[in-house]
Amino acid sequence: MRVFIDADACPVVSIVENISKKYNIPVTLLCDTNHVLSSVYSEVIVVGAGADAVDYKLISICHKGDIVVSQDYGVAAMALGKGAFAIHQSGKWYTNDNIDQMLMERHLNKKARRSSHKNHIKGPKKRTEEDDERFTQSFEKMIKMAQESEM
Repeated sequence: MRVFIDADACPVVSIVENISKKYNIPVTLLCDTNHVLSSVYSEVIVVGAGADAVDYKLISICHKGDIVVSQDYGVAAMALGKGAFAIHQSGKWYTNDNIDQMLMERHLNKKARRSSHKNHIKGPKKRTEEDDERFTQSFEKMIKMAQESEM
C-alpha cells in the first residue's frame, strides 16, 4: 500500500506524512512545475504543467489498495475505478456509492457558473484546526480499513 497526494495546493500534506510515517506507509507527492515541493519523508514527482498532467500521472502509478488524497472528484473516480481508496482533504471519503452524485453536482455547478454573468464566486473558507482534526481521524480510519482489506 502507498499513499499518493495530488499535492498542488493541498493543505494536508504534513498530516498525511505524519500519519503515514506512524504506519510505515510510503507517500508520493505529485505536483506540476508551477509548484515547488520538498519532503524529508515522501517521494516527490514533478510533472509538466499541462492540463490534468498531475492527475493522469497519479492515476497511472496508483494501484488497487493504495490511498489517493485529492480534492478533484475526477481523480477520485478514476482511483476508485482502479480499486484504490480516495479521500478529500476535508476528510470525506469518496466511495462507489457517492462518486456519481458528486460528479453530477460538479457538472451542474460548472454549468451554472458558465451561464451566470456573476463569475465572482467566493473561495473556500479558511482551514481550521477542527478541519485538520476531522481529516486526521478520517484518514487514520481509512488506513486501518485499507490494511484490513489487504489481509
